[in-house]
Amino acid sequence: MADTNHHIPFRKMNGLGNDFVVLDAREHTIPMNEGIAAAISNRQTGIGCDQLIIIETDKHADAFMRIRNATGGEVDACGNATRCIGDILMSENGASSVSIRTNAGMLLCSRAAEPGMITADMGAPKLRWDQIPIAEEMDTRQIELQIGPIDDPILHSPGVVNVGNPHCIFWVDDVETYDLENIGPMLEHHPVFPQRANISLAHVISPEDITLKVWERGVGLTKACGSAACAVVVAASRKGLTQRKATVHLPGGDLIIEWRENDDHILMSGPYEYEFDGTLPSELFNTTVNS
Repeated sequence: MADTNHHIPFRKMNGLGNDFVVLDAREHTIPMNEGIAAAISNRQTGIGCDQLIIIETDKHADAFMRIRNATGGEVDACGNATRCIGDILMSENGASSVSIRTNAGMLLCSRAAEPGMITADMGAPKLRWDQIPIAEEMDTRQIELQIGPIDDPILHSPGVVNVGNPHCIFWVDDVETYDLENIGPMLEHHPVFPQRANISLAHVISPEDITLKVWERGVGLTKACGSAACAVVVAASRKGLTQRKATVHLPGGDLIIEWRENDDHILMSGPYEYEFDGTLPSELFNTTVNS
C-alpha cells in the first residue's frame, strides 16, 4: 500500500488514440497491484487509459516496460505503447534507437524517416498452435472456430498469431457489419483460448491495405492496437491475401507493418502523442488486489 500522502507523477500518452498512463519507476519503486492499476485506468474515477505502463530499470536493455490492462492484469506486449516509451527514452539520451525489454522479449525502437513517427521492431511472431496458445492442435492459418448456425455461421475460420499476446483474426467484407462489442467478450473467453485472446475483424482492401477493428482482451474496443495490426499482416500474408508489407487502417489512424522476410521480424511504424503530465491522487493507491 502507498502512503496516503505519497504523490506520483505520470505522463499521459497515446498511439493512434490507444492511450496510456506512463509511470517512471526507475529511481523510486511504485506500489502496484491489480486494484491500483484498475483504479488508475478507470475513466470515471481515475485518470483513464487503455493500459498502464511502468518504466523500470533493466540490466540488458535501456529500460523494462511493464504493461497492465485496464482491468489491472499484466500483459506481455503493446505495440503502440512501445513507440511512446521509445520516444521517451530516445529523447532522454539523444539516441536514434533504444532497446526495451518486455515480458514478450526484447524490442527495438528507432526514429522513422517520417517526422513524428517511430518504428518498433516487434520481433518474430509465434505461429505454432501451442505458442499462441490454443487448446488443441490446429492449422493456425485457419482454426476451427465459428459464431452462429453450423451451416450458416456469422463468423468462422479465423487465423491466430501470437505477437506478444494471442490474436484471433476473422476475415470479413465490412468490419462495421458485426457487433464486435458484444461478440468480442464471448470470443475473448472462448475455451479454445486458454489465456484468452484479442479478437479482430479484418477486411482486406488490397494486397497493401487492410481495415482492422479490435476487441482487446481486458480492455474492450480500442481505437488502435499495434500488436493486432502486426498480427493481421502476418495472418493475411500466410493466407496469400496480402504482401508482407501493408498499411493497416484502424479507427484511430494508420500503421505501416512489414513482416521482414530475412529474419521474420515485424516492423511497425506509426505516430505517438504526448497529452499531458500530472500527479496521481494518493487515494488511487488506497486499494487492494482484486484477485
